[in-house]
Amino acid sequence: MLLCSYIKTLTILKMATFLRPLSYQYPWLYNTISRVSALAVGGEKRFRSLCLEGIKINSDSKILDLCCGSGQTTQFLVQKSSQVTGLDASPKAIERAKIGVPQANYVNALAEKIPFPEQEFDLVHSSVALHEMETEQLREIIKEVYRILKPGGLFAFIDLHKPTNFLLWPSLATFMWLFETETAWELLETDVIDELKNLGFNECQQKLYAGGSLQVIQAKK
Repeated sequence: MLLCSYIKTLTILKMATFLRPLSYQYPWLYNTISRVSALAVGGEKRFRSLCLEGIKINSDSKILDLCCGSGQTTQFLVQKSSQVTGLDASPKAIERAKIGVPQANYVNALAEKIPFPEQEFDLVHSSVALHEMETEQLREIIKEVYRILKPGGLFAFIDLHKPTNFLLWPSLATFMWLFETETAWELLETDVIDELKNLGFNECQQKLYAGGSLQVIQAKK
């Protein structure tokens, strides 16, 4: 009963604490949080590569790292292809990414208004970013991803998911209360596979990790 009450309380609050802006202001804090969270799937290197499992990437594959942040996953993508572009809405994040991962190209833009022509990329990747989007914004992003992908191209991403193991709810709910906003809670209630199919994607595959609290989805155009 106490456990259920605790989870219900955090769910009702649905707002981040002062730690959220601090995690964006200080990269070391954000990176520390990311590394600790990644332990649930075997560490940061495996966490950053989960989306790419089973995907054939050539040295000249055109890849867009959507909402790339400071290049946390971009650094792994440039090891697989020489044509990686990072996109983020934050100029500060882009500047950090340029310093940390200079091998990639970068664009400062909104994910729902991607400044590239149709059928430009073989792969669009995103890492724990979609939970920051409102539902309609998420749909616009999916439309844009579909537009810029080549036929047969893939959209691969990892993000939060409602735990299948009830015992993991307290830790996820606490993390979301400390660092996330209402959009993250909305994603837990969203059937992302259904959204992808409605907007044109097919062969959508979903894999769950960390007791179901993380989902990896690969969808083909």
